[in-house]
Amino acid sequence: MSGKPKLHYFNGRGRMESIRWLLAAAGVEFEECFLETKDDLIKLQKDGSLLFQQVPMVEIDGMKMAQSRAIGNYIAAKYNLYGKDLKERALIDMYVEAIIDLNELLMTHPFQPADKKEQHFATIVDKATNRYFPVYEKSFKARISNIPTIKKFLQPGSQRKPPLQEKDVPKLMKIFH
Repeated sequence: MSGKPKLHYFNGRGRMESIRWLLAAAGVEFEECFLETKDDLIKLQKDGSLLFQQVPMVEIDGMKMAQSRAIGNYIAAKYNLYGKDLKERALIDMYVEAIIDLNELLMTHPFQPADKKEQHFATIVDKATNRYFPVYEKSFKARISNIPTIKKFLQPGSQRKPPLQEKDVPKLMKIFH
């Protein structure tokens, strides 16, 4: 495959959003194929496109890549966004792993039982404000948001997705369960 990378996922942030950010940071245009129904997912599973029978999946450089970290590592290395040496890559990996941890909390919130939502939300707020945000706010926020390709991605009309809303959960449950 040549041309633009093709992203297969539902029309929302989830595990694909960090991949969108990386491609945006690299200034790479991409296409998106949104899963709208369970049949869309089943079709990808049956035609052998999904190595582990799950999305996200990105078609890039003749490959159908699965697993968000592997996809992210590939894109970062391909576009020289993965550090200049082993120490820089280790530091990048630490920041990435922390984002994955926080993102996991955020992504699972809409699926929490009603009686657990309040406590789950309190956990998210506590970890975000006391553990993760202080680290990123020390140097990243202003510097990263001023990179021209990121600045463009943060503008209205970009391929950046809005946060998942409660109203979207039933549709996702139909696709993935």
